Amino acid sequence: MPTSAPRWATCTEPSPPANRSGSGTALISVYVVRAAVIAMEYRQLGRSGLRVSELSLGAWVTYGGQVGEDVALECMSAAHDSGVNFFDNAEAYARGNAEIVMGNVIKKLGWRREDIVVSSKVFWGGEGPNDRGLSRKHIFEACRNSIRRLQLDYLDLFFCHRPDPNTPIEETVRAIDDLVHQGKVLYWGTSEWTAADIMRAYGIAMEHDLVPPTMEQPQYNMLHRDRVEKEYVPLYREIGLGTTIWSPLASGLLSGKYNERIPPGSRATLKGYEWLREYIITRQNVDKVKKLQPAAADLGCTMAQLALAWCLRNPNVSTVITGASKREQVDENMEAVDVVPKLTNEVIERLESILGNKPQPDED
Repeated sequence: MPTSAPRWATCTEPSPPANRSGSGTALISVYVVRAAVIAMEYRQLGRSGLRVSELSLGAWVTYGGQVGEDVALECMSAAHDSGVNFFDNAEAYARGNAEIVMGNVIKKLGWRREDIVVSSKVFWGGEGPNDRGLSRKHIFEACRNSIRRLQLDYLDLFFCHRPDPNTPIEETVRAIDDLVHQGKVLYWGTSEWTAADIMRAYGIAMEHDLVPPTMEQPQYNMLHRDRVEKEYVPLYREIGLGTTIWSPLASGLLSGKYNERIPPGSRATLKGYEWLREYIITRQNVDKVKKLQPAAADLGCTMAQLALAWCLRNPNVSTVITGASKREQVDENMEAVDVVPKLTNEVIERLESILGNKPQPDED
């Protein structure tokens, strides 16, 4: 039966001066989970004072859809036992059912609200004329509905799930600023916005004394790198942007499970995910994963653990959002934190020679 609280192996203490990714300071807590020792690091979310676990757990696709509440409870409990404090969700996930499932699990496990960071996202809320986008009305309704479904009093993080070309950015910024001042949202950010639009939102907030965006949730993995490693670089320096990256396993491709075929019941077989087969599970990408496997074997880890550790090595990544449809996947993913120190310069050079996609800086 899942436990409702982490099993501490040692006291929580500040880590040495540098964190795993090589910059800044970090807080590391050690947990014993099923005989495995997990040293979970807590990273600052950008320049904010909030600390999030370096690995987190998301509800995209799985909760309320691919898996039921019992499995979600097992997965969330396993993640929490390993030190995860950030749980990611959105109004669009399973048409709101993912938030209902997550809220029920949090209530059943009796977690202290102070110990967890919970997010939601606004954009796709339904089929009505005002159920989509980033208008003031939809932002207010989406926040209210997410809080209700999650059975919480407030959201720690609230993301604008995509840019909305039909709504002025100032309207969006002012609406979320109101939610912050109402105590409904603590920090807000964006997801899959361009650097230019993020800077516009930040500039509007600064000009009008509003709360600026703290974080962005971009896709980031070994096969998808340009935005995080190149486009956003000035934002890390200029506004202290944090990142809560999604799809670190490229929708499961980097776990190696698609190397030979598409397994029945996998995400790529679900209705509405035909794009995975067309754009992600390509022969070129599968060939790269096959060439990466010997490197994982030499490090004594799985392909999934190597891919997660590779993301964690980036100093501009605040947290890596993982997904799981069973507890065993959570346990495997959490052990990726032990692989990060093994990613020496020589190992990274080996991986880069296989990937062949390292972003190059713009010429002056």
